[in-house]
Parts: sequence; C-alpha cells; structure tokens
Amino acid sequence: MSETITAPALTAKDFVTDQEVRWCPGCGDYSILAQVQKVMATLGIARENIVIISGIGCSSRFPYYMNTYGMHSIHGRATAVASGLKASRPELSVWIVTGDGDGLSIGGNHTIHLLRRNFDVNILLFNNQIYGLTKGQYSPTSEEHKITKSTPMGSIDHPFNPLALALGADATFVARSMDRDPKHLQAMLQRTHHHKGASFLEIYQNCNIFNDGAFEIFTEKGSKPQETLFLEQGKPLLFGAGNNKGIKLDGFKPVIVHLDEGHSADELWIHDEEDIYKAQILTRIFDDPKGEGHLPRPFGVFYQTNRPCYEDVMLQQLEEAKSRKPADLNKLLKGNEVWVIN
Repeated sequence: MSETITAPALTAKDFVTDQEVRWCPGCGDYSILAQVQKVMATLGIARENIVIISGIGCSSRFPYYMNTYGMHSIHGRATAVASGLKASRPELSVWIVTGDGDGLSIGGNHTIHLLRRNFDVNILLFNNQIYGLTKGQYSPTSEEHKITKSTPMGSIDHPFNPLALALGADATFVARSMDRDPKHLQAMLQRTHHHKGASFLEIYQNCNIFNDGAFEIFTEKGSKPQETLFLEQGKPLLFGAGNNKGIKLDGFKPVIVHLDEGHSADELWIHDEEDIYKAQILTRIFDDPKGEGHLPRPFGVFYQTNRPCYEDVMLQQLEEAKSRKPADLNKLLKGNEVWVIN
C-alpha cells in the first residue's frame, strides 16, 4: 500500500526570511508585509510555487522578506518580468509589488498593458503619494500644490487616480485597501488571489518620514467612520457612526443622505461588483478629503469581471500551431511580397 504524503500546513512564520527588514521604523510597509505573510499561509500553495517580483522603490525590497521565490527587477519593469514568467510558467502564483512611482511613472506603460492583456497575476500597488526611496520628491499620485524637495513652490501636476487608470485599461479586478486596517487588507489580499485574471489592489501606505499622515483622515478612529465607505457586494452604501449615513444616486451623481432624517435604506445605492458603469462612478469619488461637500473615500472591491487570460489563450494558439502541418520556413521568410532588383 502506497503512503499518502500530506503537505505540512504553513504559518505566517514560514514566509519570514532571515533578512533584516530595512524599512524606516513606523513605515506602513511593515503592516503590509505582515498581512501578506498571514494570507500566504492560508492559500494552500507551496512556497516554491509563489513568486514575488518587484521593481525599484521602498516597496521593492519585498522579495527579500518573503520566503518564496522572487526577483528584484529594474525600475518600472516588474510587470514585464512577471508577464514573461506567467507566460512560461502559468501554474505559478505570481505577485507584483510596486509603488506609485515605480508602477505609475516609469512603469506606467507596462502596467496598463499588463492589465489589458489580463495575465493571471496580482498587482499590489503601495501608494504613499511620494518618492520615499529617493528622499521625498513628489510622485504621480501626489496632490496638487504638494510642496516637496522637487516642488518647493508646490506641484502643478494633476495626480493620477490609480483605480480610474486601472479601469481605463480594462482591468478585470480593481480594489483598494489600506495598511492600517489589517483585517480589511487581509480580505482584499484573499480576493486578489482568488480572482482569475489581472488583479489590481491599491494599498494606501503611510510614509512616516516624507509624507506622514497623508491618509490619516481615513485611518484615525475619530475621522474614519465619516470619511471611509467600505464596499460590500449586494449591500447598500452605508457609512458614518452607526451607519447613519448612506449614498444614493441622483441620476449619475452620488449624494449623501441621512438615515435619521427621514431617509430609508431602500433608497440607497446597492453595490454590484460586476457593474462597470457604477464602478466608474465609484473610482471618481476621489475629491479633496478636506474640502466641503466631499464624499467618503471608497474601499473594497470596485469591480470584477471574467475575461480570458493572456497565457491561456497563448497556450491554445501554440497547441493549434502544433496540430497543423509543418511550416515551410523558406516560404515564411520569403513572405507574400517579393521584389526583384536588377
């Protein structure tokens, strides 16, 4: 009788390496690392079948701290490296760790093409709205008028809206979480993994050295209930202390209603993760959190859909090519147009 060998259960500690974690004390990356290690242990995937690929930036040290395979690639090109890996080894669980500078500036073009191609990979974009590794220059997501070392009079750039960009590139999974809400982040990491296709998870990450408190209004106990809107499939958009406020649509415009002022939950917008049109509206709830009449910032899964993955269609093409008669290489090189030069 053959003996059945059961793979040992993994814990978060199994994903911890012997490398010293070299981020600034208090950096939000520590929390993200801890949640990723916890979630990885629950996925039932052998560590040798998980690959973490990064580019350049503070977040890009991630592969050193994960006891899996990994690659610290070049600036902005983690998405390209990951695409090649997934195409050649589609059975692997591939994770891309990038930042708002690495993934949206020098790597922005690669990011949008990976999303439209829909490789089955997971993008974790750490957004701290600053260049941390190079000591505090403004980034593609820095707000207008941001005073930094490279913009002493204030940035005149209009910032990227990462989730709107992802939807514009036809991403099949778009979500947002934050470093200071571990349970929500774990849930979003789980959803990211289980989606078949290119998953884009933006994570608000505090850089306590060069941009401390950028997302404080969404994370602090006193302001979080009023300033955050957690999306749940099939449920109304509720927020506030005791969920006493909600969002309804006035045509295509989201407006706030107070449930203790005669409004009913039946009036509210019901979240549907497969509604691309409403997802577009949700990503545009991105106004100044300190401005008047602003809406709470949404967190959760904005949109998901199913579309064939690039690597699967590519393999189908290869199998079809094998079934055909051998190609005539000379004919192929000669092509359909020939010029005779006298």
